[in-house]
Amino acid sequence: MNAKAPSKDLLDPIENASRDEISALQLERLKWSVKHAYDNVEHYKKSFEEAGVHPDDIKTLSDISKLPLSSKKHVRDNYPFGMFAVPREQVVRIHASSGTTGNPTVVGYTKKDIESWSDLVARSLRAAGAKSGQIAHIAFGYGLRTNALGLHYGAEKLGCTVIPMSGGQAEKQLQLINDFKPDIIMVTPSYMLSLADMMKRNGMDPRDSSIKIGIHGAEPWTYAMRDEIESLYGIDALDIYGLSEVMGPGVACECVEDKDGLHIWEDHFYPEIIDPETGEVLPNGEQGELVLTSLTKEALPVIRFRTRDLTRLMPGTSRTMRRIERIGARSDDMLIIRGRNVFPSQIEEVILQDKRLSPHYSLEVTQHDRMENLMVMAEVRPDAGGFGETFRQEIATDLARRIKISVGFSVSTKVLPVDEIERSMGRVKRIIDLRTHD
Repeated sequence: MNAKAPSKDLLDPIENASRDEISALQLERLKWSVKHAYDNVEHYKKSFEEAGVHPDDIKTLSDISKLPLSSKKHVRDNYPFGMFAVPREQVVRIHASSGTTGNPTVVGYTKKDIESWSDLVARSLRAAGAKSGQIAHIAFGYGLRTNALGLHYGAEKLGCTVIPMSGGQAEKQLQLINDFKPDIIMVTPSYMLSLADMMKRNGMDPRDSSIKIGIHGAEPWTYAMRDEIESLYGIDALDIYGLSEVMGPGVACECVEDKDGLHIWEDHFYPEIIDPETGEVLPNGEQGELVLTSLTKEALPVIRFRTRDLTRLMPGTSRTMRRIERIGARSDDMLIIRGRNVFPSQIEEVILQDKRLSPHYSLEVTQHDRMENLMVMAEVRPDAGGFGETFRQEIATDLARRIKISVGFSVSTKVLPVDEIERSMGRVKRIIDLRTHD
């Protein structure tokens, strides 16, 4: 592709430090973070005491398993500022979730937190091949969520010229991409595909755009979708990872040298993989739920925070710090249909094997007389070579056969004409669950 790996002399020294050096720094910072949370956040003090553990019990990194797990529910239950570990007057910025399923999760940052966050996003963008002087177009929505502003500050820290476009306004997006000629675009992968569709409808070839690097996140996406984006645009498409409670984007990022997983910035976050059912810590290399502990955060420390993201820990490659496998699913996105576990990413991989189908799809789950049914709705590509109902039915029949092989049970399929699947300007909603749950 286009982006070049950053020169080794541009890296932060810790990025290629020895594992012993990284572990020593982590232990020092872990002891501070655990004590900071215990001394200043009532929730942590109470949960530690109930578990019969004290910050002084942390002698080694493995001792972290003695501490209780925390979750998004605890942040919600302490709405709005109950999880802050500093006086509210020291909090210089507040972000929050939409709160559509209850109280929003509120996160805060001190001035030092913002500086650390900006440094880590800059490090992430540099790892993705971005460099000072380039133009960065941000199409994440600005507002209470962390994506846009986190990336904005990090891009400025790196020395980029930032276009704070925000989400939506498709025609305006295309105009600014055409006129301002950005080198980098930051947006969800699903909306990146939608932008390509809009370019084609406007007589533009996405490969003729100035974009060289795509930084994508905020939703699970597969390697097949990355291949689709890179093929459409002729760019390097890289995954960036984060979540508001832990910091925001920039907790981990792919490196352009290898694109073989996301390096976690372990000088600021300690990762674990647990069995999502039992909470047991799993060895490196085993699939499970990612748990993160912040090591440097002042306003909102998180101790053993359950991300619900399913992945595995792997050794470092282009950096010494360990990698996580690309997040393909979340434990709370998992569908249980007829007693079987199904993830949207499984369906996506099957859809993208058929070059007649676009990457846009949705899943609808219904129940009738206790029988659950999964309807997979996909969409033909504009260049598929046929648009009639018979053509689409042939594809749907083949798709149903291949999905059954993948997930182990029969599904219904419907292949729709071009542009019939609803597009998202932000995080895409794949699942429509119409079952009644008691």
